Amino acid sequence: MTLARRNAPGTMRPSDLLIPTPAGLWCPPADVYIDPVRPVARALITHGHSDHARAGHGAVLATRETLAIMALRYGEGFTAQRQEAVPGETVRIGEVEFTFVPAGHVLGSAQIVVECGGLRIVASGDYKRERDPTCAGFEPVPCDIFITEATFGLPVFRHPPAHAEVGKLLESVRLFPERTHIVGAYSLGKAQRVMALIREAGYDRPLYLHGAMEKLTEFYISEGAQLGEVRKVVAAERKTLGGEIVICPPSAIQDLWARKFPDPVTSFASGWMRIRARARQKGVELPLIVSDHADWDDLQATIRETGAGEIWVTHGEADALVHWCTSVGLRARPLHLVGYGDEGEAEAAVEGADAVPV
Repeated sequence: MTLARRNAPGTMRPSDLLIPTPAGLWCPPADVYIDPVRPVARALITHGHSDHARAGHGAVLATRETLAIMALRYGEGFTAQRQEAVPGETVRIGEVEFTFVPAGHVLGSAQIVVECGGLRIVASGDYKRERDPTCAGFEPVPCDIFITEATFGLPVFRHPPAHAEVGKLLESVRLFPERTHIVGAYSLGKAQRVMALIREAGYDRPLYLHGAMEKLTEFYISEGAQLGEVRKVVAAERKTLGGEIVICPPSAIQDLWARKFPDPVTSFASGWMRIRARARQKGVELPLIVSDHADWDDLQATIRETGAGEIWVTHGEADALVHWCTSVGLRARPLHLVGYGDEGEAEAAVEGADAVPV
């Protein structure tokens, strides 16, 4: 799907089309919010992570997968009304046209293209550029203004290939066949991506799951993710799982739950594992730098690809990315939106609510 660049100059001012508010990005001509952090009448949701997708809105427009994920996490009554956004198809609300374009972050994730009066703004949500076998890849969209995240917006964050990091895990399994390898990974997106990469590397033994991951993993499998044989961990069997790989929420790797496995090797799949102090702080023996966000180089490359003359940065290391933008001649500013970027804490809260005893 390609959105062509328009030649006509814009007639609408950016401040007329999207405005940062305490509830989130508001589009006055359509009276809708993008990823609002408070209940609103009408919301457009980029993806299912809980720092972007909240329950309680009057109406939600999102991709089919994101709507399904929200229903799984919050119940069917998460909104009074829902509407599916088909990627690449334009939805008109008032005078404004909205198009959802794949963001490559997790299953169903999308950038939201906002167009009115000759002005095109793209709200990226969260995104990554590296290949992910469990979701559609990111598609850059030419625009006038690009709203980008900056979770890993510092030069220190240059992610290695994810398949190489998973290779480290499988090598450790080979070297320590008597030890259980417990991998902390967020239950939406990261866990399924790690499992798919393990399968692509040729590992064909069953993969074991913490109960908090079961529903979303089953959904991914129903959507075609190639995850092989997946088994839920049964409490009574934990002592027999030496040599196996267990996937669990990050919080569980430090819990008593994890200590019941034979001589566990603790691992955590996250872009934050680039910072060794974080790995030590969390007691991680085998850090895996696997991120579902763009790193420093990919943030820069994406901004250049959009051709946008102005960049708005929503969360993360906004100041560093704004500085880089201005150094290469682009207008840029941080939006200072509150409530985004704490994906880890937000996901941990949802995972805790979803968890069942195992």
